[in-house]
Amino acid sequence: MDSNKKYWKGLEELNKTPEFVEKNKNEFAEPIPIEDLLSGSGLSAKTPRRDFLKALGFGVGAVTLAACQKVPVHKSIPYLIKPEEVTPGVANYYSSSYEGQAILVKTREGRPIKVEGNPNDIFAKGGLSAQGQASVLDLYDANRTQDPKINGADAAWPEVDAYVLRELAAVAASGKGIRIVTSTVHSPSTLGVIADFVAKYPTTKHINYDAVSYTGIIQANQNSFGKAVLPHYNFDKAEVIVSFGADFLGSWISPEEFTRQYVSNRNSKSLEAKKMSRHIQFEAGMSLTGTNADNRFPIKPSEEGIALLSLYNAIAGTSLAGAKKLSNKAADTAITLVAKELLAAKGKALVVAGSNDVATQTLVNAINSLLGSYGNTIDLDNPSKQYAGNDQDFVGFVNELAAGSIGAVLFLNANPAYDYFKAKEFTDALKKVRLTVSFSDHGDETALLSKVVAPNHHYLESWGDANAVEGYYTVIQPTINPVYNTRQAEHSLLVWAENPVKDYYTYVRNTWDKGLLAKGGLSGQKGWESLLQAGLIKAAPATAGTYTFSHDLNAVAQTIVDHSNSLVSGDKFELQVYQSVAMGDGKRANNPWLQELPDPVSKVTWDNFAAMSMTDIQKLGFEEGDVIKVEANGYSVEVPVLAQPGQAQGTISIAVGYGRVSAGLVGNNVGKNAFPFYSYRNGTFQTTAVITDFKKTGIISPLAQTQTHHSYEGRSVIREASFTAYKKNPAAGSGNEGEHKDYNKTSLWDDHDRPVYNWVMAIDLNACTGCGACVVACSAENNIPVVGKDEVKRRREMHWIRIDRYYSFNDHGDSEEAITKEKDIAKLTNFDNVSVVHQPMLCQHCDHAPCETVCPVLATVHSSEGLNQMAYNRCIGTRYCANNCPYKVRRFNWFNYWNDSRFDNYLNNEHTQLVLNPDVTTRFRGVMEKCSMCVQRIQAGKLKAKIEKRPLKDGEIKVACQQTCSANAIVFGNANDPNSEVSKALKSERTYYVLEELNVQPGIGYQVKVRNLSELEA
Repeated sequence: MDSNKKYWKGLEELNKTPEFVEKNKNEFAEPIPIEDLLSGSGLSAKTPRRDFLKALGFGVGAVTLAACQKVPVHKSIPYLIKPEEVTPGVANYYSSSYEGQAILVKTREGRPIKVEGNPNDIFAKGGLSAQGQASVLDLYDANRTQDPKINGADAAWPEVDAYVLRELAAVAASGKGIRIVTSTVHSPSTLGVIADFVAKYPTTKHINYDAVSYTGIIQANQNSFGKAVLPHYNFDKAEVIVSFGADFLGSWISPEEFTRQYVSNRNSKSLEAKKMSRHIQFEAGMSLTGTNADNRFPIKPSEEGIALLSLYNAIAGTSLAGAKKLSNKAADTAITLVAKELLAAKGKALVVAGSNDVATQTLVNAINSLLGSYGNTIDLDNPSKQYAGNDQDFVGFVNELAAGSIGAVLFLNANPAYDYFKAKEFTDALKKVRLTVSFSDHGDETALLSKVVAPNHHYLESWGDANAVEGYYTVIQPTINPVYNTRQAEHSLLVWAENPVKDYYTYVRNTWDKGLLAKGGLSGQKGWESLLQAGLIKAAPATAGTYTFSHDLNAVAQTIVDHSNSLVSGDKFELQVYQSVAMGDGKRANNPWLQELPDPVSKVTWDNFAAMSMTDIQKLGFEEGDVIKVEANGYSVEVPVLAQPGQAQGTISIAVGYGRVSAGLVGNNVGKNAFPFYSYRNGTFQTTAVITDFKKTGIISPLAQTQTHHSYEGRSVIREASFTAYKKNPAAGSGNEGEHKDYNKTSLWDDHDRPVYNWVMAIDLNACTGCGACVVACSAENNIPVVGKDEVKRRREMHWIRIDRYYSFNDHGDSEEAITKEKDIAKLTNFDNVSVVHQPMLCQHCDHAPCETVCPVLATVHSSEGLNQMAYNRCIGTRYCANNCPYKVRRFNWFNYWNDSRFDNYLNNEHTQLVLNPDVTTRFRGVMEKCSMCVQRIQAGKLKAKIEKRPLKDGEIKVACQQTCSANAIVFGNANDPNSEVSKALKSERTYYVLEELNVQPGIGYQVKVRNLSELEA
């Protein structure tokens, strides 16, 4: 690959806009307004900071009482240490489950403070998503419903039980239907409780409803193979992966699992064996998965089905009607080449699509059947149970409501008043129901309309189990007593069904004693305690069988063509609605860690937006930040424009999960609701539409982006190579291909002695997908504060690790010389065809740290273990160190986010203080802070080894960013140990050091990004 390739973080940096140039003249973020300094508040009058997190509702003392009440020993068993041995200052670890994934919960003095993946989990092998990491903060949200309610008034549980029993009896006597509406339930015990409820009230029907639906795949498998299941995909067995709009690394089905699988064929181990999978992505908007593809081609949503028809014809040698040329000539040519590659990898190929259209997914099944994928890369015999929503059932349920045939509805983890595309139709129909019950632990949009609110526990307060994939079972156990006067939803259902087993803990025990534990000869207390310690059980998987496709493809093709034509209307734009990695379907919109997590692609925080191609923005006369009104399917929103390289021309993408009005004070009115853009067609919810109108409103709303907050002044920090070049020379792209220049030969600094430990890190750019889980994990571990949208816009975000996203033009057009000469960057032709590289950037712990030499008070110094350390109580906030840091990884505390009572609205309050890690100092106003390499974990590991009178083992200490990474992209350890994993990683020919020419001797080595371009390289 071209070593002179130009990389850029954002269009303002590429085009050197006046605003960008002016901001980067000033090394530091925007100063505090003089009027605020004179007032002594340090606060912006425009946005009162006192009303942020405390007013947002993160403050209550009830958690302290819950933490002080020890969970009964006979019920809750820690992962490593028994509860009776709880010692102040010593952490306990409990096994539990988050959405079917086995996890470990760290508690201190009875309060959960951190969630980690369980190393034995089959999904991520110890990794955990950003949402999983942030889930612990939801426990400490004072916006949670604190007492049950009847008709909006607080009530006692006996009152609620009497009221609901009386109403259910009346509904049953009337003969009207009862419905339990839930998001997908894959808990054996919960399903048992629901079955018992149905037995008590025979007119009851359980409806699975998922805001983001996979009904299309499930129904397509029923049509194709007679199995209505969601497959278990094996990306690790695929040598060629082709995705049509499926963001399988970001939000599609099981991203953490797919990330681990995907990276296993692309990381250092795979490359050293001279093996690397091929990944080609066709999509409208730039997704996280698209940024990681070897080749990516933007196509309109209306063309996805057409492209699949062309691919099927090329593979099968047939001529299904409807295939035609795509508007993107490069994508059209690629289809033929992709077909050849898939056929060459028969049995080790995988084609996936993100569409929820049954016909589209049926055609995908036909393609995979031709490629011999079933039984290899696709498993129908050990299916996923993560999504079981049935769109047709839910639409039928709304019709029943409207007809007045339903007498009672119970909502569990479902919020259709917000995320059903015809919310008004639903809410109007709901008024006809005699009894409505919500189990929501927040007063969400549906709970506000319910006559009874029976608030559920947070999952960290609950008992339960999960069966997310056939044969894989995890257990949920409480790590703290209930903070508020809540009750587990299953317990409520048992009471209302007048079940002889009223206690849900006993019910779960019975489920396991009579089921899996009994089969394994482990029933009884001993078996139960063993289960709680392990947290999971893996049954032997069934043999994955091969399946022959059987369906009329001519009818399928016609349906696809009709669907495509319905999206094409003259020169109208097409709309694509998608999930963002941080916000998902919006259930966790009240979580500030997630709101402040920069989107992996756009780097936008605290908002959604209309992503458009640069070409379209130029033609229409828009500018980034212009608020436009977008209308489709009879609904409209006003959102700011974002210029997105790689966006298909003629399309607009908007994320769902925003626009909540009853999420809590963090999430209320953040962004706009895009769910009403959905439509219902052929039995499924569709996520694409024709935009009937869009126009500028005259309002400008700048987005809070972090992508160009830090500049390297044009220095090269990214290095890439093609797989072809790598196979010829493993050092390709690293700068070590020939004679390596020794930048450390001459130095102005003395070397530091590191006699025992030399802590260093290796980051594999080929493994890092850019998901951002490490950012949230670092925030949770190191007490990093949330600052809010306005402060992010001022470049004051506090994250210790950031994921820099770099674009580069693929070599199909403009040279760097042309870019330099062309003042109007929007006229360049290749913004549709860009490559992306993600680079985690944190303090490099330089051996010759430039920050250390300029600190006048020795607040930052070098340790004898190779770490750049901070003495916060010495720091006087000169910011010389930040100015002298070439990596721009130091953060300045503008405010006392945690410790100053004036900032109770942020994070300083009783409630959120309880999520703080007591092993990490909370920083105060006027000091610098930055990554410490989780020094508290280093010290704890060393102390444990010392107490046990043994040497420290490699891998025993994992920093927070490393531990949560499903891709194992980050390796940390002792460079003095030549056999350590990090030492071996840094000896790779792909290793290079960012800005090593400055001779600061960084302690973090990066491995070159390798792309498997194959035939499409040309």
